[in-house]
Amino acid sequence: MQTNSASAIVSFDTEPLILVDSQDRIVGYQSKQACHEGDGILHRAFSVFIFNNRGEVLLQQRSAQKQLWPGFWSNSCCSHPRQGEEMDQAAQRRLLEELSLNCKLKFLYRFQYQASFGEAGSENELCSVYIGKSDDSVVVNVNEIAGWRFISSAHLQRELAEQPEHFTPWFKMEWSRLQDEYSEAIANL
Repeated sequence: MQTNSASAIVSFDTEPLILVDSQDRIVGYQSKQACHEGDGILHRAFSVFIFNNRGEVLLQQRSAQKQLWPGFWSNSCCSHPRQGEEMDQAAQRRLLEELSLNCKLKFLYRFQYQASFGEAGSENELCSVYIGKSDDSVVVNVNEIAGWRFISSAHLQRELAEQPEHFTPWFKMEWSRLQDEYSEAIANL
């Protein structure tokens, strides 16, 4: 696995996240740590799915350092926009910070979900989902990512059916919707 030599720390428990209502109106700001305690506080987030020219999707295994779902497999990249940052800019920034990738992203949809990870805390997000295409070399930030791989849709469907507990809850929701509603958008990348 190729890793980012800088491996900068790009996420901080004290960074303010953007609190929103269910209509995506800003209602305040709160630390990342506070947003993920208990049942969580609704905040903006995004998820990115990168596909290669063979139609395989790039998955990442979350770092063991993560408070929520460490070691679980998930979508290519996910995070939060910063105060004053547009969602598209945030997704591009994080793709570069985590995977050293820079490609055009297409916004697909936004959805709200809440998922708890035992006593460790919860995600409570209004999440924007993006797709992109790249065959560039992946160089991971080891502070964020423990492993990565490209996988075919068919193989991924088998893994999800046989071992769903290995994947993050938001990934399972997003992947299902991508397969059901956005296969043409993915094919047209």
